Amino acid sequence: MLCAALPVAVLLLSAFVVQPFLIPSGSMESTLRVGDRVLVNKLAYRFGSVPERGDVVVFDGTGSFLPEAAGGNPVTGLLRGAAAVLGLADPPDTDFVKRVVGVGGDHVVCCDRKGRLEVNGAPLEEAYLHAGDAPSRVPFDIVVPDGTLWMMGDHRDRSSDSRSHLGEPGGGMVPVEKVIGRVDRIGWPWSRAGAPAGPGGAFDGVPEPDGRHG
Repeated sequence: MLCAALPVAVLLLSAFVVQPFLIPSGSMESTLRVGDRVLVNKLAYRFGSVPERGDVVVFDGTGSFLPEAAGGNPVTGLLRGAAAVLGLADPPDTDFVKRVVGVGGDHVVCCDRKGRLEVNGAPLEEAYLHAGDAPSRVPFDIVVPDGTLWMMGDHRDRSSDSRSHLGEPGGGMVPVEKVIGRVDRIGWPWSRAGAPAGPGGAFDGVPEPDGRHG
């Protein structure tokens, strides 16, 4: 009985509290590397809290980064989903991990005369960027609609993120309700176990949007 109950308990824990997530690509290097297994806090935004600038989050990109999904084999999908929830298989193709750069109301611009991103007129010093990457090689000037997020990978030269969807419906913005949870810890490999690199004060000088920064 105990042996049968344990997998169910693990699945419930992963579904509602903390979910392992296998990093499938290099878009978040060097903060997160291919093959890292991270722990996603699914309660981080459940009780009135919302994603903040600098948070690394996992989200469902259906309808923003990807078109609405067509139906597939439900049995295959269930088995693959269970393995992904346990961190034993690659996550669904609809799930992404990125860093929140802009929240609702923010004016995000690339780039200033020194090549830095600006949020609400404040330049960002992004120490978490992959070595050798520019903050962005794609210019943009956007205002993030309320209830959505502007997402970017830390390895900007290898990240398909909000910038890649500027011309599409939604403009690359991810609805807050599509966020699955916040990446709080690297669980594996043991040599990298611990909290991933945070924003390091990159957003400390960003004022709240007030309509005067444009």
